[in-house]
Amino acid sequence: MPQSVRPIPEGFHTVSPHLVVDGAAKAIEFYKKAFGAEEVVRMPAPDGKRLMHAEIRIGDSVVMLCDEFPEMGGGCRSPKALGSTCVTLHLYVNDADATFNRAVQAGATATAPLTDMFWGDRYGKVTDPFGHEWSIATHVKDVTPEEMQKAAAAAFGPGAG
Repeated sequence: MPQSVRPIPEGFHTVSPHLVVDGAAKAIEFYKKAFGAEEVVRMPAPDGKRLMHAEIRIGDSVVMLCDEFPEMGGGCRSPKALGSTCVTLHLYVNDADATFNRAVQAGATATAPLTDMFWGDRYGKVTDPFGHEWSIATHVKDVTPEEMQKAAAAAFGPGAG
């Protein structure tokens, strides 16, 4: 009798981030300190120096990562190699202040201070030592769409948008 294969592996969600990092092994250690990540899988590359695949779990989510492999068609580059990132990884946590402070103490750079935002979250942003941007939030207030629109208009000031 054939074994049934799950189309989405156990523990994964429909969308799972996959980060390219210059120094994946060091990044795993940083994510453990900063975000309480748990290492799930580590597969070294044939060169024995880089990781071709790794998985960590942060809360209930799997994040995949690997080292740069520019020799593989140039598409496997980190934010450091590119000089920027256009993606923010968003973390909802029970205590944004504690997580934000732990990330900064572990070596992240605070790029937006924690603030109670108009949409009901306590929210701030950090950039990790590998160039990836993370937003950290705790939902602290339920806001109706009307309240959010009014608060957004006040936050952006007259003539915004």
